[in-house]
Amino acid sequence: MTTPAMTATVTAIGADENTAGTPDDGARLRAAADFVRHHDTATLLPLLLPGLAGPQLHALTRHLSFAHAALLVFPPDPATLRAELAACGLAADTPPLPSSVVRDRLAARHRRDAAGLDVSILRPGVRAADGTRRAVEVFALTVPPGSDLRPLAEHERAHQHEAHLAFEVLRPEPLLLRGLCALLADRGAAPDGGGYNPHENGTVLYFTAPAASLAGYRRVELYAPGDHRDVLAGHLADGSAARPAEQSGTRPSADQPAETLLRLLTGAWATQALAACARLRLPDAVPPGEPIDRAALARRTGTDPRALATLLRYLAMLGVVTAEGERVRLTEVGALLREDAPASMRPLALMYGGPFYRSFGALDHTVRTGETAFDHLFGENHFDHFARDPELADLFDRSMAASTRMFDPVPAHPALAAAAARPDGGTVVDVAGGNGELLARVLTAHPGLRGVLLERPHAVDAARRTMAEAGCADRCSYRVGDFADVPAEGDVYLLSRVLHDWDDDRCRAILRHCERAMPAHADLLIVERLLPADGSASLATAWDVHMMCNVGGRERRADHYADLLAAAGLDLLAHNPLPLDAALLHARRPERR
Repeated sequence: MTTPAMTATVTAIGADENTAGTPDDGARLRAAADFVRHHDTATLLPLLLPGLAGPQLHALTRHLSFAHAALLVFPPDPATLRAELAACGLAADTPPLPSSVVRDRLAARHRRDAAGLDVSILRPGVRAADGTRRAVEVFALTVPPGSDLRPLAEHERAHQHEAHLAFEVLRPEPLLLRGLCALLADRGAAPDGGGYNPHENGTVLYFTAPAASLAGYRRVELYAPGDHRDVLAGHLADGSAARPAEQSGTRPSADQPAETLLRLLTGAWATQALAACARLRLPDAVPPGEPIDRAALARRTGTDPRALATLLRYLAMLGVVTAEGERVRLTEVGALLREDAPASMRPLALMYGGPFYRSFGALDHTVRTGETAFDHLFGENHFDHFARDPELADLFDRSMAASTRMFDPVPAHPALAAAAARPDGGTVVDVAGGNGELLARVLTAHPGLRGVLLERPHAVDAARRTMAEAGCADRCSYRVGDFADVPAEGDVYLLSRVLHDWDDDRCRAILRHCERAMPAHADLLIVERLLPADGSASLATAWDVHMMCNVGGRERRADHYADLLAAAGLDLLAHNPLPLDAALLHARRPERR
């Protein structure tokens, strides 16, 4: 959720600037590497399998380890692939191996002779945020210029059939493998092929993720070292003989639909448990990296020992803490709720468990009338409501800054790099730049740039502090105003999660203000979540409901944004993926193309 007081970090994805469609291989490699860095087994499984919790989650995390994110690329030659990997900070430590599994899937899907498809596999390592060594699994099919494989490559880039998340099975045994397959199927994951790779003596079992999955990948792989072709045969038979209900990701079971619905209905309890954890400052009272006795934690936080023990049990089920007898320890997820954490999400927990939680209770009013539930409940829109309360305004600014930090790494888009390379130094204008989190990151990454931040008065005050803390105060100026006051001195203009706050008419007006202010050579960069064109699961779909209920805005598809930009006299050149189902849209005036 964003407003004119929000920001987001622009992640560099070096996609083809002349294509407003499918990201190029370099962009996809960067996005996969970033995904691997910021996820672990315990946090990823509930995203893949919504409703997974308690004993089933513990069982899976005990037997599975998140190993890699995979994608299929189509370099014109091996040297280009090596260069693209190096540009993404990915270095393969071992020579490529043949990938018979993906080769055979491509051959079947495109009715080609498998012998004519030379698919190799590399696994460049990635150091995750928790220090764990994981990988990006890169399948590569060489497609030289003019090759008759180009239509195949275009189709695969557009549909991402081979993109998946892989979990390695720890200590694989036939009985365990069958049990894991059954558990995944019971959670809505449908069998989707697999194979045995003799070149590395490993068995892969593919699944289609449930339709409600929030992980952003539609396929899941279980990788079991060794030859398990007996288990594979049963898995392939399950997939080929799947009934229609199973093909949609639902196993026929008398209890499963009711259990699934019950877990969904209790999602509000998880929101409030996390918000209570943040309000009580439980994470701040736990020594970093060390366990603490529950009684001692109750004394430190002034809470009732018995009630705290009940909450901690639930937080352990959610993966926020781990229990060690009478002692508890913060997980990496729980550490994000500490106020002093570098990427603290405590403000988001307080916001989503506070004002927005209350207004979500009137979602049915929004659906019935079209009126924003927040406005109905509080008597005014959220901009004005927060502005009237200094504490709420501060919490809102901090929550939006927290969400900005989730879009690391620091921006390095070609338009920003080009502006920084100008002989006199370039200027970046952050329109509705919030507390300056995004602009500070841009200026830090590009010491040759100057910044201008346009915002409301209270946000400008916060931005001055942000810039001073980042050491960029002498390179930034501030404008107090609204969208009609966009300054005309920029080389690059930023609109970070602003447009989704407004209806189409207001968006066109905002974009016209930007277009009128932009010099002829300027670029416009927009950060938004994009609704998937094929209806696949996405965080953008959830945020679309949130925007409708709480803000009065909406999420949009890429072609929708292209139409809004065209109405303002701008062309959408490209949209490249960012973490958490966001995207970076790049626009210019038509004459600059």
